[in-house]
Amino acid sequence: MAKYSKKAGEKVGEAMHEMKEGKLKTGTGKKVTSKKQAVAIGLSEAKEAGAKVPKKK
Repeated sequence: MAKYSKKAGEKVGEAMHEMKEGKLKTGTGKKVTSKKQAVAIGLSEAKEAGAKVPKKK
């Protein structure tokens, strides 16, 4: 299994929390409704912040 940094886990947790509150938006401004999309956004933000995120297979 891929190893994610603690920072990446925190970013994903924040994204999930925002999604559940209805505040998480996509790049085009639409509301995020799926958990998979929220995880992807969290990992993307973590990667931008310099956290250890494995490459896609």
